[in-house]
Amino acid sequence: MFGFFKKDKAAAPDASEAAPAAPDVVAAQDSAPAADAPKLSWAQRLRAGLSRTRAQIGGQLNALFLRTKVDDELLEELETLLITSDVGMDATTHLLDRLRDRVKRERIEEPAKLRDVLREELTRLIAPLEKPLDVDAHKPFIIMIAGVNGAGKTTSIGKLAKHFQSQGKSVLLAAGDTFRAAAREQLETWGARNNVAVIAQDSGDPAAVVFDAVNAARARGIDIVLADTAGRLPTQLHLMEEIAKVKRVIAKADPTGPHEVLLVLDGNIGQNALAQVKAFDAAIGVTGLIMTKLDGTARGGVIAAIAKQHAPSRPIALRYIGVGEGLDDLQPFNAAEFVDALFEPPRSL
Repeated sequence: MFGFFKKDKAAAPDASEAAPAAPDVVAAQDSAPAADAPKLSWAQRLRAGLSRTRAQIGGQLNALFLRTKVDDELLEELETLLITSDVGMDATTHLLDRLRDRVKRERIEEPAKLRDVLREELTRLIAPLEKPLDVDAHKPFIIMIAGVNGAGKTTSIGKLAKHFQSQGKSVLLAAGDTFRAAAREQLETWGARNNVAVIAQDSGDPAAVVFDAVNAARARGIDIVLADTAGRLPTQLHLMEEIAKVKRVIAKADPTGPHEVLLVLDGNIGQNALAQVKAFDAAIGVTGLIMTKLDGTARGGVIAAIAKQHAPSRPIALRYIGVGEGLDDLQPFNAAEFVDALFEPPRSL
């Protein structure tokens, strides 16, 4: 079936790829599905999930903005706070330049007003990342998913399957992570829970698995293919090439595909996310991001750094963010909602 392309001799994966990742690395995201959380609105879950980031940024911001006047000292302390909250140097410089300009032009003297201006400018900075994914342009719509081990790829695939099913779409999963022993079993667990077929092989070439899945989806009239790929570190160039090969083979199965290349990022890694985006984008042309585990970190400010890194020439869309283990805890990114949840004090849930 795969005779039209030559099977490359796969480079031997290093120990971190060949063996299952340590339980403390993958248990939180790449384990069997967790029980559904109590039903709360997405806004409530987002506010609760960003509590650590809000405590890091919002709590200290509130203290700054309780001062009696806007002066150079306040602005300098604000600059330091943003940098140490993983907003990053470039994004912080951009925000402070905008604030100083508006303070001068609008004659802002009250810290409370400056707080509102910061919210506006932060929302404006990250707004280009808000681009909902349109899966209706192709059938099957092929989504290739990449990321390092432990980022939450497998769990994100399961949640995406549920999300697309809620929109009335049929979904098929491709177990293209053939290097990690538990990956296929984990994906099959998610498939069983969502009543979604999984194309897998006990062993073999990842590209061949994904090629098989695309053909199966076409034959069955499936709307969406979610193709898992093996976890890679940006420094593992020979293994990054394996992912690039998967993308090329998808294009052989469907000349218009893949239609989306999603990179899953662990919200805990802070500024390291910038290096991952850059490396994976160079290898496979990333078109969208998923930011997971924002409920377990105080480093959600990195979203601003990502927005500034790629603006204005080519902002890479932040398609989804995750703030919990429930099936509904992965939702499309909304810039205004994110900033509101970051600044607002916790409300009664």
